[in-house]
Amino acid sequence: MLLPAWELCLYGLLTVGSHLYAFYEAHQVSRKYEAAMDRRFGLDPGTLFRGLKKDPMDFEWSYWVEWGRERILWLLAGHLLVSQMSRLLVEKYKPWCLMAYGMAACWLLLGIKGFAVILLHAAISFAVAQFQLSLLTWLCSLVLLASLRIPAVEETKRRWYDTENEYYLLLFTVSVRCLFCTSFSLEYCWHAPSQKSSHSFPWMLAYVFYYPTFHNGPLVNFDEFSKQMRRQEAFSVKTNLIILIVGIIRIFFWWCLAELMIHLMYIHALYSSALPLESASYWALGGLALAQVLFFYVKYLVLYGVPGLLLQMDGLKPPALPCCVSLMHSFTKMWRSFDVGLHRFLVRYIYVPMGGSQSSLLGTLFSTALTFAFVSYWHGGQSYLWYWGALNWLGVIVENGTKRILSISLIQDLIECFFSPRFRRRLHAVLASVSTSMLILSNLIFLGGNQVGKIYWNRIFMEGWPWATLTVLGFLYCYAHVGIEWEQKRAAH
Repeated sequence: MLLPAWELCLYGLLTVGSHLYAFYEAHQVSRKYEAAMDRRFGLDPGTLFRGLKKDPMDFEWSYWVEWGRERILWLLAGHLLVSQMSRLLVEKYKPWCLMAYGMAACWLLLGIKGFAVILLHAAISFAVAQFQLSLLTWLCSLVLLASLRIPAVEETKRRWYDTENEYYLLLFTVSVRCLFCTSFSLEYCWHAPSQKSSHSFPWMLAYVFYYPTFHNGPLVNFDEFSKQMRRQEAFSVKTNLIILIVGIIRIFFWWCLAELMIHLMYIHALYSSALPLESASYWALGGLALAQVLFFYVKYLVLYGVPGLLLQMDGLKPPALPCCVSLMHSFTKMWRSFDVGLHRFLVRYIYVPMGGSQSSLLGTLFSTALTFAFVSYWHGGQSYLWYWGALNWLGVIVENGTKRILSISLIQDLIECFFSPRFRRRLHAVLASVSTSMLILSNLIFLGGNQVGKIYWNRIFMEGWPWATLTVLGFLYCYAHVGIEWEQKRAAH
């Protein structure tokens, strides 16, 4: 432990205390504008927490909870039953049993036309992969992704369904399937002819139609999926039952926590209105920002926790769940630890093939820019996503550039000569607080759009200079110490 225990305790108390008080202020401003938000957006009556109204403005949460309640959870339960029966009786044929179930579930939920679209995407990707050219595979993937945004194609698909929600389910599913098709095709290009039996079209279908990850991820690269699905392990009903019960309890707790947050704080409704953000106190503004990013974190504990549990039940190792955003103190750490599956995909298929950190300075800048350009386009390509991607690119570049400079032996010797380990740790937290402020700003742009980002920039860094800015950086300094200590403790164990 580099720092004294009392100092770390102080940082911990300030971190917890500031979170709680900021949430209280966010709750107060939610109560203040409750009537206005109800008139404008129609707050839902509370069901889980009676007497409180619920903010319905987070489209992603409302959308997946509604679909889950109506159909998807029942289909996932069916997958679980088929999986456990196949592991118990016909372990050798488990991939094909799960493939058949996934195709049937797709047909049932998206209709024959939706099923045909996904099958067509897989067939085209597999056909192009036969040329074994990575560039051609990427061009094919980008064309297929771009085809989802052609207005005429969009209108045709809309006419297949009775509601917008059904069309969006197809859109979200195909967008995620594009990444799975890309992963399979690139692995096919990179493997020797002797290994092609494990990269056949049936294996591609087993991967693409694997139901737990079908609609919303998490992303599992084909090489990991194939190795784990082929591996035959001892099957214990008792062990799996314990995993299932513990997993359901955890997911139910996270779901209750997410619901409590949008009952107590109307984060998304307030973010859809400029006036409350422009007139709220700095504490309320900070509370809404913390609540927004933490709700996003808890939401994905649920959305990735459910398929992750089923992956475990199938004998596979799911990507790690997102790490708490309050412990994040750098752009690099955020990308590595939040959506682990997406990070592995981006590194394996874009960053490293384009040269990555092993190339020249210009090569590193280009490969990083290309990675963020793709992830911004895949998420939708709207203007605010390009700003978000650019901020993340800049943040990662500055952090990695700083690390490269500090790793030069001469500079390392000077730092060790003139600065004690405790001073270096505190300096690390100072730099991390600046990085975290920009990380939060970029996430607010991603979650709330350009207008929200502009309001926060003006209020905290322009109008609020110097006191509001330095106060925010001071609290982020405490958060950084907590995050660094947490990271070091985890690494030690």
